[in-house]
Amino acid sequence: MKKITFNLSLLILAIGLISCQGKKQTEPIAAESPQFPDWAWADFQRPEGINPVISPNPDTRFYCPITKDSVDWESNDTFNPAATIYDGKIVVLYRAEDKSGEGIGGRTSRLGYASSDDGLHFERKTTPVFYPANDSQKELEWPGGCEDPRVAVTEDGTYVMFYTQWNKKTPRLAVATTKDLQKWEKHGPAFAKAYNGRFFDQASKSASIITKLVDGKQVIAKIDGKYWMYWGEHFVNIASSNDLVNWEPMLEENGDLKKLIKPRKGKFDSSLTECGPPAIMTDNGILLLYNGKNDSGAKGDTLYTANSYCAGQVLFDLKDPTKVIGQLDKPFYVPEADFEKSGQYPAGTVFIEGLVYHNKKWFLYYGCADSRVAVAVYDPEKTAK
Repeated sequence: MKKITFNLSLLILAIGLISCQGKKQTEPIAAESPQFPDWAWADFQRPEGINPVISPNPDTRFYCPITKDSVDWESNDTFNPAATIYDGKIVVLYRAEDKSGEGIGGRTSRLGYASSDDGLHFERKTTPVFYPANDSQKELEWPGGCEDPRVAVTEDGTYVMFYTQWNKKTPRLAVATTKDLQKWEKHGPAFAKAYNGRFFDQASKSASIITKLVDGKQVIAKIDGKYWMYWGEHFVNIASSNDLVNWEPMLEENGDLKKLIKPRKGKFDSSLTECGPPAIMTDNGILLLYNGKNDSGAKGDTLYTANSYCAGQVLFDLKDPTKVIGQLDKPFYVPEADFEKSGQYPAGTVFIEGLVYHNKKWFLYYGCADSRVAVAVYDPEKTAK
């Protein structure tokens, strides 16, 4: 009797081991921690109990100069932020939508202003600092508004912002400058003069200008005497400028736009590769953080939700900003928190647009499901230990 019981126990143990092995084989690879190359900034952490740092506010109102009426300018959604340093503080310029329409892109967007000493707790102005008005850009910015900013600063303190002008017909990448992040000069579409205006009426958005650290300050850089920016929504393109206002996209020999990065079948960025925050020059190369959208069909990566936005990285040569020398096959940042997967965009979005160096750490600001703003922090000193 004891012998039978012993054999039965062995049988049960064997079945259990086989079952466990089977489960291990069928676990999704996404559950494992990806191995990233040394050049990647992979260890961005969500601060405990902090996010989201900016959410919609139904109580603030703004007198719109176009409609000549008071509007609840940030009542519906607050997302897709730029970030920089001003007067020792982190300033986040975030996209805010009112309730004037329905659906993504159906309302009017304006840019709000939030500042923070520690990058985690913010004070917000009650009115937007950048918006459509009765000015030279009204035709290109109304009624859709001013969307998805990226901002960086020159060594002499001039802030350059790239944003999308949206008149609900054609999105255009535009440039504005300022000294204080509140009083702005709008310069219009970045590519308006390039190639005799060829690209004026072509859709364009999402610019990541190349920056570098100088004495602990992140500033706009030059390579071979020119400014450079990566840009584009479906592909990563590149453009250069002599004055930060007028930009010339780089073309292939056949006249098509030069595409440095394209969507990859079976990867998290199988649908599009959209530029993120300002690129940064590192010891290893020019690091560009970008937004990858997963395809909803056969081209997509089944490890990630269809249509979700995850964050990727690509490395370019320091002397040749068009030359790719590395690219992550897995995203370094994915939607995890509930507020990153619920909102206007329930497929899940961590849409990165703001990257700023503060107190020897990198703060990454991103839009959550097109509805809120959150932050993640990367500590290079901790990673190096």
